[in-house]
Amino acid sequence: MSLKKYDLRLPEKMTNPVIFSSPHSGRNYPAEFVQQSILPKMHLRSSEDAFVDELFADVVDFGSPLLAATIPRAYIDLNRGPEELDPSIVTGAKTLYNNPRISSGLGVIPRVVAEGRQIQNGKMSMQSALARIKDNYHPYHDLLTELMEHAKRWFDLAVLIDCHSMPNDALQNAMAPGGLRPDIILGNRYGASASSDIFKIVEDAFKNQGFIVGRNTPFAGGYITQKYGIPSSGQHVVQVEINRSFYMHEKTIEKNAQFDDMRLRLSNVAQDICKNNSPEVRLAAE
Repeated sequence: MSLKKYDLRLPEKMTNPVIFSSPHSGRNYPAEFVQQSILPKMHLRSSEDAFVDELFADVVDFGSPLLAATIPRAYIDLNRGPEELDPSIVTGAKTLYNNPRISSGLGVIPRVVAEGRQIQNGKMSMQSALARIKDNYHPYHDLLTELMEHAKRWFDLAVLIDCHSMPNDALQNAMAPGGLRPDIILGNRYGASASSDIFKIVEDAFKNQGFIVGRNTPFAGGYITQKYGIPSSGQHVVQVEINRSFYMHEKTIEKNAQFDDMRLRLSNVAQDICKNNSPEVRLAAE
């Protein structure tokens, strides 16, 4: 039986140019993939941005679509380029020099999950790799492209909020402005993927909910911000990284007691972002 590859939730009417995506929250693991892996399923799940799609589920009530992957990151990484094939696991793949993602085992078809755990022994054929990309990767990106183009047609603007989560340990040496440890990291590739005014709308929305917000370090944005963020053409992408410990137990991948409160706060964040990018508010600000 074919597994569903993504979940698209649409509002009754799109009232603003904001699109939310969650490319790493997928948890539909192909049975054959799990059987072939040398890792238990719990370790495979360590790469998930678990529950991020649920945290942002309310965005449809604010006139924005939510596109969420259902196929897992350990199987295909939607935040990589389709050409980022790892020659150590794909037969015939060419070495892409100076690509730290492939070097660390995190290409479009990952070699490892969190903490550098190897997913499986041996290599897969190029034919199998390309089939996996065709069946799972391109449908997601084709739809994301369509959503961005639709927003541009209707609003002359497209704003993509690319939603992720980060391990608590990733923040050990991170600092927000003022020297505080951040709760949220926002990335716009240092201004290359979103203008300063769009970035400020997003940043202010998080600050208004009491979050300490860091900028671009250690996460400035991945492939999705690079591909879709073209501010000069009215396309803006801001990557959001949320500290997982705020809403889940990282070791057991279970929601913690703060999950519902976190979902409410992020719902308020999303509502602010949608409202302040609406045509009415933007027109009034001009």
